[in-house]
Amino acid sequence: MRVLLLGASGFLGRQVRVLLERDPRVREVVCAGRARLDLLTADVPAVTELLSSVRPDAVISCMGRMTGGPDELLRGNAGVVAMLVEAMGAVVPSARLVRLGSAAEYGPTPYGRSVGEDDETRPVTAYGVSHLAATGLITSAAVDGVSLRVFNPVGPGLSQTNVLGRAAGLLREARDDITLGPLDALRDFVDVRDVARAVVAAAFADLRGERVFNVGSGRAVSVREAVGLLARAMGFTGGIHEVAAGSDRSGAAPWSQAGITRAEKVLGWRPVHGLAESVGAMAEEG
Repeated sequence: MRVLLLGASGFLGRQVRVLLERDPRVREVVCAGRARLDLLTADVPAVTELLSSVRPDAVISCMGRMTGGPDELLRGNAGVVAMLVEAMGAVVPSARLVRLGSAAEYGPTPYGRSVGEDDETRPVTAYGVSHLAATGLITSAAVDGVSLRVFNPVGPGLSQTNVLGRAAGLLREARDDITLGPLDALRDFVDVRDVARAVVAAAFADLRGERVFNVGSGRAVSVREAVGLLARAMGFTGGIHEVAAGSDRSGAAPWSQAGITRAEKVLGWRPVHGLAESVGAMAEEG
């Protein structure tokens, strides 16, 4: 297979690229960066031209927006998928499209229960709405598309747009105490390397008619516990205060836990890295 990888330089894309380049089923990985085509400002003819030149057997999109206003988020998440779906339908209709969605598509979920792919989606943030729109384009399109609802990815290379990434940055620079937002929410943290494995699995698997898959650890952990694990891994002994503003992206969702049965059965995928291993890898980067 020839695979076109978009967003190869990002947190998730870097790990996907490593796996693709080692995979004997892949004869070529084409990484189209912004210098070649900036999907945030491109149009359908430009995407069509790129696909015509590459002629991929699979397109993997690891790009998107995590911050910005509703217009920016819709453009960066749903708009990019809309262009890919339209261009692929015209140029490579048999190619598979894999895109990364978000647990934010579900919105608040019942405390103590894993959320499944067929459960109701009620996003309460523009970020979640933009990803749900992108998933809707995948499920309604004529192309062979897959949307992976990624929960809270962590591990090496994590940026400070994520609470553990912010914590890691503060911990590295701290002389004594650090200040974060509220840490009482429970989140499903999944290692970025496991996410990459799920992406590659989705690119090759017989999907059995399924289009949407949760990618998480299947276990909710308090953010406070996760930050504590990270602090210990980094040898930090100061205080951690919870008085700063929290992230808008989490949006009134105090509990999040992925049901991963579908990914296990259809993709043959399970996470193999525990949270302690993930934060350990983050600590080693310092």
